[in-house]
Amino acid sequence: MRLAFLGGIYSNYHALAAALDDITRRNVDATYFLGDLGAFGPHPDRVPELLIVRGIPGIQGNYEESLSTRADDCHCGYTDPRDNHYAQISYDYTFANTRDAYKDWMATLPREIRFTAGGLRFLLVHGSPRTINEFLWRSTSPDVFLEKLCNDYDADVIVCTHTGLHWHKSLSEGRHVLNAGVLGRPANDGRANVWYTLVDVNERIVDVTFVPVHYDHALLANEMRAENLPEQFVETILTGWWTTCLEILPSKERTAGRW
Repeated sequence: MRLAFLGGIYSNYHALAAALDDITRRNVDATYFLGDLGAFGPHPDRVPELLIVRGIPGIQGNYEESLSTRADDCHCGYTDPRDNHYAQISYDYTFANTRDAYKDWMATLPREIRFTAGGLRFLLVHGSPRTINEFLWRSTSPDVFLEKLCNDYDADVIVCTHTGLHWHKSLSEGRHVLNAGVLGRPANDGRANVWYTLVDVNERIVDVTFVPVHYDHALLANEMRAENLPEQFVETILTGWWTTCLEILPSKERTAGRW
């Protein structure tokens, strides 16, 4: 069975359309989105519209939870004032430009999805099985901790997003935890492409592929500027380097970036 997972889309409609076209060409059996459909980018209504038309199932992220309850902020889980400053700009724009009908639809999304594939129990969450906005970083998530999550939440494969950086750890007893990354902005690697995740499952064997998505990022940048979104957001789309939401990064992940 071949599965596709779309991490935070962040209103990047162009990347979503390109990813879905690529997924179609790869004969994928099922595709899921993992939350945070809005944030960062322009015209947030375009993303749920396309997902609904294509019939793509998925779960709430902290953005969907906040938008559907009409909260005052994104509940992203940041602690640094600079991170929260830009997160608030992003949330306020998304809130103002998301129709109530889509906010109400977001309220109907589940917090998790469970299914069995290839004899393995999959658990799809946004941040972690414990908290919708928990950050699971590769460098700060030791195997023993991830194995405990699998044990505590009755899962062989946990798939999450939220951090913006994709990674995969193969654990003992055939268990796996993978962060699908995000589709909405580059992975802080100096490249303009974004990523989604393919998982092939065959008789309890899991093969993970992180798929680069190339799209018209210059067009997205122009649309962001037309919507008066921060130039720092635009710079990330054009250069592939994060300029915001850096303070949350652990030291190892931060030193891999430009700033």
